[in-house]
Amino acid sequence: MIKDIHSMQMFKHEELDEDILIDLLEEINELYEASEQTLIELELKPEDNELQRSLFRSIHTIKGDLGLVNFSPLIPLLQHSEDLLDYLRKGQIKYTSNMSDLVLLIMDKIKVFVQNCIQTGQAEYDDELFKQLVAAIVRITPENGVHHEQLLAKAILLLDPSIELSQEFQQEIENSPSEAPISMATTGIPKSISNIEREDLVFFRELMKPIEKRSMYWDGRGDRIAKLAGYINKIAGSPINEVQLSVACYMHDFGMAFMPIAVLHKKEKLEEVEFNLLRSHVYKSARLLEHLSQWDEARKIVMQHHERIDGSGYPLGIKENDICEGAKLLAILDTFDAITHARAYNTHLKRPKKKAVIEINHISKGQFSTRWMQAFNTGMAALLTNERVK
Repeated sequence: MIKDIHSMQMFKHEELDEDILIDLLEEINELYEASEQTLIELELKPEDNELQRSLFRSIHTIKGDLGLVNFSPLIPLLQHSEDLLDYLRKGQIKYTSNMSDLVLLIMDKIKVFVQNCIQTGQAEYDDELFKQLVAAIVRITPENGVHHEQLLAKAILLLDPSIELSQEFQQEIENSPSEAPISMATTGIPKSISNIEREDLVFFRELMKPIEKRSMYWDGRGDRIAKLAGYINKIAGSPINEVQLSVACYMHDFGMAFMPIAVLHKKEKLEEVEFNLLRSHVYKSARLLEHLSQWDEARKIVMQHHERIDGSGYPLGIKENDICEGAKLLAILDTFDAITHARAYNTHLKRPKKKAVIEINHISKGQFSTRWMQAFNTGMAALLTNERVK
């Protein structure tokens, strides 16, 4: 979508005390981060009403704050976003990943607008775009649930036309059946496993929970990756042992527990010594499984999940033929999770899922296995079309 220069407007805020503006920006940033965390948690628990209410309250508070300082161009968009989330918290519509993407993109627009206003005293905005967004959101009502995904997708494309799918991925979506061939599990623990395997897997999962809590960027990560890995593996015909894969998904970042928080949360580019320290997490994670011979394949997946098919990865710099299949799949999913759930040390910005899939396809040459990229695209096409993420 090309911007119409005639629809671009310049907003200049009223003369306000500098302390008021600084406090406003701090609160907007806090609410933005809180909303991001809520959206991450809703991916795991989409029907959690308290999380839905929390998201509603964040948007409501932002609208109120901006109304107090008369940042008027944003108020109609925020009001109708609040109305949409009001339907959600009342159980009249369902939460989906497309809704998450839309809220995230709206929050991005608001944050940039407010930052520009405070830093320069003015902000440019697309008045026609805002009107089209409001018109699109208004059409999402409890009465037309069958059309929600289509309406949400159109609103998302208004905000970020670069999410328009590449021809290859678009064809995957068009060819995707109306019902995904395989549904994604509600947990990352496979069902058909022995009691001993289940005990170990539950132990590993529980072991990672406090580690994931150590950083706001990790919460729920093991479950997300393990669920998606199991799904993509089944689509590919289950060539990877599902239990070994699940263990690797939960344990691959165990070594991050021993990294300094200051490094993990550093927003600037890492120094070489800091980057090498982060790289060492692979060895620490693999060593935990080293003396558990029954999890040798999982250990190998963990050890190799940062290798790349052209030999540019770490820690060993091995190429495609020497990388195990589980590591090839986990490499893709680790990257996907990183760019859909922002990490402080990562150069990627947080992306909606559709854009993340496209971005991974753009960078896949030399990094990711063609076979597993095809399985990933097929699976994501089905998930994004039919919203089967639980």
